[in-house]
Amino acid sequence: MARLRQEVDPDEAGLDAKALDRLDQHFAHYVDAGRLPGYLVAVARGGRVAHLTAHGHRDRAAGLPVEPDTLWRIYSMTKPVTSVAALILVEEGRLSLDDPLERYLPVFAEPRVYESGSGSEVRTRPADGPILIRHLLTHTSGLTFGFYYSHPVDALYRAAGLESSVPPGADLAETMDVYARLPLQFEPGTQWNYSVASNVLGRVVEVVSGQPLDEFYAERIFRPLGMTDAGLHIVPEQAGRLSELYGETEDGGIEPIPGLPLRGRPRFLSGSGGMVATAYDYHRFAEMLRRGGELDGTRLLSRDSVALMTRNHLPGGADLRAFGAPAHQEPGNDGVGFGLGVSVVIDPERTAAPSGLGTYGWSGVATTTFWVDPGRDLTVQFMTQVRPKTLKVFPELKRLVHEAVVE
Repeated sequence: MARLRQEVDPDEAGLDAKALDRLDQHFAHYVDAGRLPGYLVAVARGGRVAHLTAHGHRDRAAGLPVEPDTLWRIYSMTKPVTSVAALILVEEGRLSLDDPLERYLPVFAEPRVYESGSGSEVRTRPADGPILIRHLLTHTSGLTFGFYYSHPVDALYRAAGLESSVPPGADLAETMDVYARLPLQFEPGTQWNYSVASNVLGRVVEVVSGQPLDEFYAERIFRPLGMTDAGLHIVPEQAGRLSELYGETEDGGIEPIPGLPLRGRPRFLSGSGGMVATAYDYHRFAEMLRRGGELDGTRLLSRDSVALMTRNHLPGGADLRAFGAPAHQEPGNDGVGFGLGVSVVIDPERTAAPSGLGTYGWSGVATTTFWVDPGRDLTVQFMTQVRPKTLKVFPELKRLVHEAVVE
């Protein structure tokens, strides 16, 4: 077990200590108001942690505080890890971004695309081309999520038992059969739609490597990087450090809700959202990316692969709002493109919150987030455990961190 620690004073790292104190006070107010149980925020510059605050509770009922070694369900922050897993295989020549998905998962041969209608009256046509591996990494495959409620194909996912993306009791391989029977929402490569694609990519990693996804993560990513607590489940010795998961109530409060079934190895190994990790673990992962694929003498990826992962891949330099499916055509997506499993800032003048050009990262549904700002040499993460309805902390967090950078 390892704990994240502050390594340098803020002023030595070109950060304003008073501005960082305002950041802490801002989120402490959320805790005092009962909107967050607790949180951890870490800001590193040049790889050295210059600000670290753990505040509030990881379990309110038990009175257990948030600590630097608290374990968090990071949900969709798993996706960049799955991208790195796939890129490791690409570097080894065992996988190519332009390979058709059906080469590894034949069940996805001859995909069909939605044309019109709904429910039992849906009409489809053969896709013009195959789903490629790069379409999975960029979320341009035509796959979707059942919880959007914005397209007839979303409803087909729900009818197939995919409200939460996984058929009850299914493993990763069995879930692929369900996904592949459903039509694509659009022609592969023609729109961006956040989707179950990272689960499909996780299965590709399994097939190509010949290892279960959790074993590949552990052998090729977690152990080499010293991510000592990271995994797709916890062991009994870790259980006391796991944060309770909360949901936002209608009146703006929070209450405990069921979370990932982490006690015991899950049947479904999710490349989309199955991970648990400490702040130390994810700091190690983010720092590997910031340093171009290497950390403390261990190289996971080449600099070229990290550069490829963290640049915009949407056609014509489009952002998520312009290239997104209807569910994503919102102002918060202005100025933000998408790489291979991470968002990428392409126009800081248009983003909803202050952001540096080329900043990349991703978030999780329980209000966890990370980003790397190459121009400012910043690595930032925020951890809490609330599935929100109206709570939106990330724009405020980005503004407050931005205000703290003085040089």
